[in-house]
Amino acid sequence: MKTFALVLLLVAPATALLPDLLEKLWPEEEHGVFSGVAKIPYKDLLNDNSYVDPFLLQSMKTYGFFYVVDVPEYSAALEHDYMKQFYDLDEDVKDELAIRRHNPANKNAYRGYCPGLDDVENTLQYKNLYNIGPHETRGASVESEDVMEKLRYDCQEPNVWPETGNCTFDKGFKETFQAGFEIRRNIGRAFIRSIARAMNYPNLPALFAEDEFSAMGLRKYPIRRKINSNMYSDFDGTLLRELEHIDSTVTVLSTFNNGGLEILHKNQYRAVPVTGENSFIVNIGKLVDDLIDNKVPAVRHRVAEVDFDRYSITYFLGPQFDANIARSMSGKLTDAGQKYTIFGEWIKDYLGAIELFYY
Repeated sequence: MKTFALVLLLVAPATALLPDLLEKLWPEEEHGVFSGVAKIPYKDLLNDNSYVDPFLLQSMKTYGFFYVVDVPEYSAALEHDYMKQFYDLDEDVKDELAIRRHNPANKNAYRGYCPGLDDVENTLQYKNLYNIGPHETRGASVESEDVMEKLRYDCQEPNVWPETGNCTFDKGFKETFQAGFEIRRNIGRAFIRSIARAMNYPNLPALFAEDEFSAMGLRKYPIRRKINSNMYSDFDGTLLRELEHIDSTVTVLSTFNNGGLEILHKNQYRAVPVTGENSFIVNIGKLVDDLIDNKVPAVRHRVAEVDFDRYSITYFLGPQFDANIARSMSGKLTDAGQKYTIFGEWIKDYLGAIELFYY
């Protein structure tokens, strides 16, 4: 593997010849099963420096994920602190932001706060979620009776932000997570461009030209006081905080140095090492995997039970509403293509099949 990396460096830019950069992009596998996962510098990824493409692709093929590091003007600690402050707010303040399933006065079905702790005894989805999207305003309502046109409108739900009376907190919270959303969206789009170059799929980025339904979820997993049979893995009996699953689109994840995340690697769940505060984990889900001809795995993952309140942020970048998801980049019929043509059709059923706070 190192030999291949050294060969690649012969045609890479001069900056890539630095030994520390090579070690970051392609570390030696000496200290654990995931120690070889690539750590891609944020600026190089966003600036479309093509020398990162083979490292990123190989890391995805081997492990199913990679890290983005060295993110300028980003503070995970600040985000973490604001999340704690938000979830410490009085319930009546948070309820003002709750989606209409929990607060009929709120028109939003998705963007906003979702307690998600209705059934402590039986649920595995024991978490709170505050969901942020790309829209701050929305146009006039759609008069059409067409279901897809209505859904296109619904996908543009505007964000709702805390109004606590504390102007410093309200302003800081909004600005911090608006900036955090943009950083994650930049990563998701740059990742798509990198994969497109590495796989010679020039038409792939066009499917993600817009992101009407991209979503950033601020998650809190409170300490669980009770245990039930739904909390144990069917795979190996491990007590879980988050069930085993595969994502659907592009995921950019922040764990804030919290342990617990495990990825299925070579038929065994293994802990994913934390990489420092200002870094992200990137992986793809089944829908995107199908679009790129299943050449990169959509990894199955979970969160093992921990004995503390666990915070994380998940960002999902999906294709644009009208993106054709029926055919892969090579023209093969995708699994989604058995029933759907465009992403908007798929998302309609996807949201209907799951609880909104889980996506």
